Formats: sequence, structure tokens, C-alpha cells
Amino acid sequence: MRIVVVGAGLGGVSAAVGLHRLGHEVTLFERGAELREAGTGIVVMPNGLRALDALGLADDVRGHVMLAARAGLRDRRGRPLLVTDAVTAQQEVGAPAIIDRADLHRALRAPLPAGLVRTGIPVERLEPDPTGVTVISDGAPVARADAVIAADGIGSRLRGQLVPGHPGLRRTGRMDLRGMLPRPPGVDPDLLACQLVDRRNGAMFGLFPVGEHRLYWFTDSQLQDPPPGADEARRRMLALMADWHPLVTALIEATPPADIYVDPIACLAEPPPSYAFGRIALLGDAAHAMPPDLGQGASQAFEDAAALTRHLTGAEPADVAQRLLRYDADRRPSANRIMRAASRQSRLTSRTGIAAWARDLLLRAVPSRLATRQLAALWHA
Repeated sequence: MRIVVVGAGLGGVSAAVGLHRLGHEVTLFERGAELREAGTGIVVMPNGLRALDALGLADDVRGHVMLAARAGLRDRRGRPLLVTDAVTAQQEVGAPAIIDRADLHRALRAPLPAGLVRTGIPVERLEPDPTGVTVISDGAPVARADAVIAADGIGSRLRGQLVPGHPGLRRTGRMDLRGMLPRPPGVDPDLLACQLVDRRNGAMFGLFPVGEHRLYWFTDSQLQDPPPGADEARRRMLALMADWHPLVTALIEATPPADIYVDPIACLAEPPPSYAFGRIALLGDAAHAMPPDLGQGASQAFEDAAALTRHLTGAEPADVAQRLLRYDADRRPSANRIMRAASRQSRLTSRTGIAAWARDLLLRAVPSRLATRQLAALWHA
């Protein structure tokens, strides 16, 4: 069967590998001039690792599993608010992996034969008919397929075509700042895999180890204006977090602006009514872009890729629409639940004033066992 995958991000590459290994004739279209991922670190949750296992792509990633003793939320000084026993959660459902985003992309795309990848081709629309789908780029047909997987990211043009009138993205009014740097000596292990929050202004800081020698950090703070450049954003965060735990400002200050990424945080204003439209399916952020607060974006895309591969096993052209409906029934309820949970977590951590004071009081009262069960349930998603 001829299958086109549009978009060579982490989810699109994973789906292309899985479908190619089934014996389908796969073509992967990428608008960029080359296959690559830029950025800092990325967290692959245990559910994402299980999906990569199903695709036969987890071996390299599992070499970056992080075994932490604790996780949870802390205040800006590093004092515990909500503490989870990460060891127990890891024993129940596995541990997350923390890996350089570029390294992860290279590992996932390695099994793809070069001949099925076509770069520098922006797919602008799809023209379905009863027997297949014509893929259009720059006003001309570039492929004919029995099925198309739209994995063209958070700003998906194809989602807009498939769901006319969909409101698209919603800005959350917050800014994501991310960096990676060599690991300095003396880092408090209790601060790894934790998020620090400030009830005065709703800012947040998170920290993860990437292997033994590097650290990946990220911040989440209010964004009133267009996002600043890395140098200005770094300066603002240093001022905002001047009285936080000293490690926070030390790490931000030690990261050169060239190694810092700045993004306004956005998510889908509402879920699409379906992930399947005849012979076309949505995957990853095109289907369920969510706030980053639960670290589930990539893992949900991997679950999509594994589910598509499973549902298209043994498929013939005449089966495609029915198979993709099964994919939708499999993935949409689960992914939409994670979207809602990520939005709730975003609202929780960004509270300010009396609401944030009450939040901190309640979080300190939550027993560690209950918090651990909730963490394990999320990782089992």
C-alpha cells in the first residue's frame, strides 16, 4: 500500500519507520531542506518508551533512562510542596528517558532508507477522492497515495483543511525558555526531575540530567508582548528569578544565549472532532498540541505512531478508511484526556496570589503515596 507521511518531526519519522517495516511503500515529505531537529533536551515518558518498543525504536533511547529518587513540585527556594516517590513509580510503570532532541531524532530516523525521504517539499493541501489522495506542493501533484498521515506539527496547515472552521492554536500567554549546558559539580540531586514554582508571579523552573555530564533546564513565565530574543529573555528570567534557589540563576547565567531557545507557549484551542478523515489521519501536535507541563507531547506522538502501525498492519487500499477510524477510536479519547490534564497542570503551576497560596497549602497536605500513585497513573497513560 502507498502511504505518504507529511512532516518529519519525531512523530512523523517514527510513523514512517513503523509503516515501512510493515512492508508498505512509504514516502516521507519534509518542508525543511534536511532531516534534523534543533533544540535542547526532551523527556520521553514511560508510555512513550513503550510505544517506541512497539515500533522497534527504543533501544538507543532506553540508554538514557533517568533513575531519580524523587520528583514533584517545590517552591522557588527548593522547599518541597508535592513530593513523589519516583523509585516506586518507576518500579510500577518504568522510568522516563532524558535525551538530546537532535540525538533522539537521529536515532529514530536511522532505519529509514534515504530513497523514501523527500526534503524541501512543503505540502500545501491534499485532494482525496474515492480511490486515493493526491498530495499537492507548490500547486502541483507530487504523489498519489492510498493513505496520508498528516504529521505537520502544531501549526498544521492540513488540519485546517480537514477541519474547516477549527479555531486552531490558542496562545496561553506564557513563554518557554530552554537551555542545556555541561553539568557543574555539586548539583543537589533533590532538584533533578523537579519543578520549582513561584506563587508571586506564576513562574516555573524545571531541571533534568541529560546523561552524566549535561543538564537540561526550562522555564515557564508570563508573556505580555511578542517573545523576546534569547539574550533579552535570559536577562528577564535572571531578574525575575534573582531570589530563587541559587542553582536556578547560576544555570541560566552559565548558558550562552546561543544555546537558549525561546517560544511562546501555544496549544490547540479545542480538540479536532476526529483524527481520521477518510484516507487521511492526523498525528502528533497536528492532532493534539498541548501545553508542555506534563512533558507528554513527544510521548503522545509516539503512541500515535505505534497505534497507526498496529491498525494498518496487513491493510489493503480498500481497508484504509475503516482502519483509520479504529486508530481514531484508539487514540483520540486517551490523547484528549492528556490534553485536558496538561491544561489543568498549566493552570495549577501558573497560579498567583491567594489562589497560589492555597495551592501550596493543599499540595503540602497531599500524602506522598497518593502523589506517587497519580504520577504512576500518568506515566501509564
